Amino acid sequence: MAKGKTVQHLIDKEWCKGCGICIHFCPKNVLEFDKNDKAEAIRPEDCIACKLCELRCPDLAIQIIEDGEGENEKQ
Repeated sequence: MAKGKTVQHLIDKEWCKGCGICIHFCPKNVLEFDKNDKAEAIRPEDCIACKLCELRCPDLAIQIIEDGEGENEKQ
């Protein structure tokens, strides 16, 4: 990921059933279970925006937003 780029992890806690698939597939160990056994981005600064968590989530509870995403569409 480009230096200075940020990534937001939008996790819908109501949709997340705590299956752990996103946590298992994250290559950088960004995600962990919170106290309610729901996915949470513990180390967002380590995220490489591969979007494996978003793609593998069976409940569509995770969305990855990269800083600057969609800028080309505005031009």
